[in-house]
Amino acid sequence: MTLAGALAAAEAAAPVESLDVVARMLKEHLGAVSVSFLITDFTGGSVVRLGAVGSVETDEPARRIMLRGTVYDDVIRTQRPSVAERGEGALVRIVAPVTNRGDAIGLLELFLPTAPDTEVMREIGETAHALAYIVIANRSYTDVYQWGRRTVPLSLAAEIQHRLLPASLACEAAQFAVAGALEPADHVGGDTFDYVIDRDTVQLSVTDAMGHDVEAALLATLLVGALRRARRAGGGLDDQARQADQAMREHGRQGYVTGQLLRISLIDGTTEFINAGHPWPLRMRDGQVREITPKIDMPFGFPAPHSYRVQSLDLRPGDRLVMLTDGMLERNAGSLDLSDLIVRTRDLHPREAARALIAAVVDAHHGRLQDDATVMCLDWRGVGRSQRVAATGADLTDASAASRTGRTTPGR
Repeated sequence: MTLAGALAAAEAAAPVESLDVVARMLKEHLGAVSVSFLITDFTGGSVVRLGAVGSVETDEPARRIMLRGTVYDDVIRTQRPSVAERGEGALVRIVAPVTNRGDAIGLLELFLPTAPDTEVMREIGETAHALAYIVIANRSYTDVYQWGRRTVPLSLAAEIQHRLLPASLACEAAQFAVAGALEPADHVGGDTFDYVIDRDTVQLSVTDAMGHDVEAALLATLLVGALRRARRAGGGLDDQARQADQAMREHGRQGYVTGQLLRISLIDGTTEFINAGHPWPLRMRDGQVREITPKIDMPFGFPAPHSYRVQSLDLRPGDRLVMLTDGMLERNAGSLDLSDLIVRTRDLHPREAARALIAAVVDAHHGRLQDDATVMCLDWRGVGRSQRVAATGADLTDASAASRTGRTTPGR
């Protein structure tokens, strides 16, 4: 079984069957009793078994599985496969991460009759990595993968909101790692986040539309569309802000949206920032969290005359920047010490840190948010790095050090 063969078989199959084809290939090649793919939901709090080749009793619900406290959670968090031998003559359970550039798409689970050797684990790892690309390539053709990502049925407003988010909620590059998480309120509050990587820059945005439900979702759609249009036309932050403000004033029906725009040069690390009436970001440096307090301009669409100032932001290698919406700060969430939680999650990947911050806010509200809670977490590594090892998620410097010390680095 080769990587090229797996990709070719997946492409030859119908989009909805591509994962099943690869699972059958693994089952036949490795003599597995069962092979299945589990996809993570929007919040990262559960996985859904989309299909399985063979059947093994796992003591888990047939389809949706909550992650907290499970081996699946451990594998997603650490990005290391789990191999569990269950005693003499028992099946060996292997769970491997299906991840692309830091975006934890799901898990590959196998039950083998004997413990795998190094070569078998290499093949499983390669296949799991290929499955990430197969999902990415096929999810635009079918709703099956979207169905699997829904913990509960979405309202119309939530459906609109989710379609505004980037296709991948996390991304790793040599110079940085970024991840976002959003937990909608019972009545969607219009939060969004976005990021894009160009040849020379990485750009981030976090926005919060006024109001709730479909009205807020439509305002968010208008704003995100204006920002992306200006950005894709090559506009700088000032032009993006100006066009977003103009779109809101012309079409927003007197609504407005707060937001932050961030642009970092991948050439020299210079950072530009616009704050349109939005809560200040938090920066962790050397284990200390401080609130960044740039000048605040008017929200997008605000009727009073105003302009937008492009400000510099002090960002150094090793910093973690957290951008958030007011749903992370209001009501019961105000009792949380976010700075302390950011410090306590400093060793986690931004993907897992964002999940932990959102989970803490949801728990503080006993699972019933009155406003959307959104966070983006950026780890800035610096411009001196140009490559990373795709198999580990580490840059070449870290990988080289690991080879000298025998240490391995988690993540893809």
